[in-house]
Amino acid sequence: MAENDWKSRLGVVFSTNPDFGYNTEEEEIKEKIPASRQKLIVSLEKRNRGGKKVTIVSGFSGGEKELEELGRDVKTKCGTGGTVKDGEIVIQGDFRDRVVSILCSMNYNAKRGN
Repeated sequence: MAENDWKSRLGVVFSTNPDFGYNTEEEEIKEKIPASRQKLIVSLEKRNRGGKKVTIVSGFSGGEKELEELGRDVKTKCGTGGTVKDGEIVIQGDFRDRVVSILCSMNYNAKRGN
C-alpha cells in the first residue's frame, strides 16, 4: 500500500520506463542523546510577534517526536500555550525561570540565555 501512495509522489513527472522505481528520500535518523548531555538555551523573544513575549527553548538534538513530547510536557507544566517549530519550543509568555527549573528537574542541562 505504501508503494501506491500517490500523495507522496505529487510533483513527479510521469516515466514510460517500465523499470523505473520511484525512491523517496528517507529522513536521517538522529542519534538519541541522553537528557543530561543536551545543552538547552532558554531565551525571551518579542520580535515579529506584535509586541507579545515568547519563551524560546533551543539547542535540542534528537528526533522530532521527542521534541514534541518535551514541548508538550513543558507547556503543560507552565500552564500556557505554545508550539514546536523549526527545532525549537515556543512558549507563550515570559516563563524563562520556570522553564529552566522544569528542564533541570527533567535532567536536561538548561540555562537561561537572555
